[in-house]
Amino acid sequence: MPFSLWLTLLLACVVISFTPGAGAINTMGNALAHGFRRAIWGILGQQAALVVQIVIVALGVGVLVASSPLLFDVIRYAGAAYLAYLGIRQILRRPVADETADASDRSPVTAAESRWSMFLRGLWVNLLNPKAIVFFLAFLPQFIRPAEPLAPQYLTVAVTVVAVDIAVMWGFFALAAHGFRRFTRSARGQRTLDVVFGGLFLGVAVLLLFVH
Repeated sequence: MPFSLWLTLLLACVVISFTPGAGAINTMGNALAHGFRRAIWGILGQQAALVVQIVIVALGVGVLVASSPLLFDVIRYAGAAYLAYLGIRQILRRPVADETADASDRSPVTAAESRWSMFLRGLWVNLLNPKAIVFFLAFLPQFIRPAEPLAPQYLTVAVTVVAVDIAVMWGFFALAAHGFRRFTRSARGQRTLDVVFGGLFLGVAVLLLFVH
């Protein structure tokens, strides 16, 4: 891939990663609930989903998803239902305040979630979004030259997309959310944040259903 084309890809990836969505909400929620360092596990799950979606497009399966209204809707409804479930679960969560806890990297009011659970949640948040596959169908061909070996090109795209998304999710969204962790030192503050982020998940679920 020519360097000038890669720079264009890099810029496009930065802009896309900074666009708020379910992944950003998930990342910020993880950083607030479990700390900046542990938020990386949810981010890695989200990147695994991006790699799967790129592979799906590279293999041509993405065309089937995009051209089949039934398959597209099945994935779309499943994704919306999962985001709605995450939102309702977060809104209904009951924090137990510990006013004596210090400002460590782990939230004093939220039970620690396992790394694997955070990874899987990040994976499903991104994977159950058929619009991402359709987006990659439109996005990837701009940076792929059919006359040249395809595997190295798709590998370059995947590495660039994942590297940029990790940098933005962890270096911006998780870091930004970490600054609000003082609110998690009380049950009232944690409750407010749970309602806000639960509402954001529900909002994205609605958008996934009704915005075409």
